[in-house]
Amino acid sequence: MTTLDNDAMEMLSNQDIIGREDINDWQVIFESVGRDDGSSTREVANNCPTMFTWDYEKGYRPKLDKLYEKAKTGQWNGSTDLPWDTLVDQEKIAYESYVEGARGPIASANLAGTQLEKWGEKEWVSLNMEYQNWMLSQFMHGEQGALLCTAKIVETVPWIDAKYYAATQVMDEARHVEVFSRYLDTKLSGHYVMNSHLGLLLDDIVEDSRWDMTYLGMQIMVEGLALAAFGFMHQMTQEPLLKKLLRYVMADEARHVAFGVLSLQEIYADMNASEIRERQEFAFEAALRMRDRMQGQEIWDRIGVTPRDAAQVTLMDPDRVVFQAALFSKIVPNCKKLGLLDAADGWLRTKFTEMGVIAFEDFEDTTLDIDANADGSPVERGVE
Repeated sequence: MTTLDNDAMEMLSNQDIIGREDINDWQVIFESVGRDDGSSTREVANNCPTMFTWDYEKGYRPKLDKLYEKAKTGQWNGSTDLPWDTLVDQEKIAYESYVEGARGPIASANLAGTQLEKWGEKEWVSLNMEYQNWMLSQFMHGEQGALLCTAKIVETVPWIDAKYYAATQVMDEARHVEVFSRYLDTKLSGHYVMNSHLGLLLDDIVEDSRWDMTYLGMQIMVEGLALAAFGFMHQMTQEPLLKKLLRYVMADEARHVAFGVLSLQEIYADMNASEIRERQEFAFEAALRMRDRMQGQEIWDRIGVTPRDAAQVTLMDPDRVVFQAALFSKIVPNCKKLGLLDAADGWLRTKFTEMGVIAFEDFEDTTLDIDANADGSPVERGVE
C-alpha cells in the first residue's frame, strides 16, 4: 500500500470531517436530537450505478463463497425460532436493575449540581425503561439501514460471489428489523425515533456513490459496533427472550462484518494513497458519529433533562466511558487488518488514539469469529 505524500493532498481538519474542531464538544453532541417530523418515511438520494456482471463463475473468491455457503445454512425464522410467548415485565426488570445499583445508562456518574441529584426510585426506574426502549429502537433503525445498504451492495458490487453473499444478508437484515420491531411492540413500552447522529451517518453511507464506501460504513463500522453492543447486552440481560434474540442476531452479524473485511481487503490493496486517505477520514467520521449517538440524546430530551446536565452525567461517568470505548473492540482490529490504521503515516491510528480506542487494535478480527465460521443455524447448533 502506498504511503500518502502529505504535501500532495490537502489535510482535512476535524471541522471539515465532522463539523466541529473539538471532537468532545458536548454542546454540539447533545443539542443534536432526533425528533418525529410527522412523516412515516424519509427519502435519501442513492447515487450509485447498478452493476451487472457477466462473470457467473461461483467460487472464484473462495473465502466469500465459503461465507455464502455458511449463510445459506445459517438462516433462522424470527417468527417460529424465538419463544414469543415469554412474559416480559419491563418495569420489574428496570426496578431490579435500580435495586442492584444500575442507574440506567449512567452507573457511576457524579450527579452533584444536576437535576438528577434529587432523583428517587420512580425516576431511576423510569430512566431504565426509557433507556431500554431507546437502545432497542436504535438497534431496529440501524438494522433497517443495514437492510437498505446491503440491498445496495447487491446492486453495486461487481463480483458475483459478493452479490450472492449480500443477497443472504438482505434476508438476515429483514429478519433483524422484524424481531426488534416485534420485541419493541409486544414486550416493551414504546419506540424512539432514529438518533440524530445515527441518521447523519446512514445518510452519508447511502448517498455516497462509491460501492466500497457502503461496505466500509455499514459492514465495518456500523455492523462492527452493533456486534460489540449486542454482545454486551447479551451478557448483561437475564430476560430469556431478549437473550436468545440477541444471540441469534449476533451469529448473523459476525458473518456480515467478515464479509466486509474479506471484500475490502482485495480492493484496498489496489487503491492509491489519496483514495485510502478518503477511506480513513470516512472511518473516523463514522466512528465519531456512532460514539456520539450512544449518549442517548433523545432520552434526555424526552424526560426534560438539559443538555448541560445530560453531558455532565454521561461524559463524566468513568464506567460509561470505558463501556463506550469497548464498543470499538470489533472495529479497530478490522480497520487494522484492512491497512487503514497505519496508512498515511498512521493518521487513523492517531485519531483512534484521541478517541481512546486504539487499545483494541490487537483484538481478534471478525474473520476469525466462531460465528462467522460456524456451520448450521443457531437453532441447529443449540446456541443460547
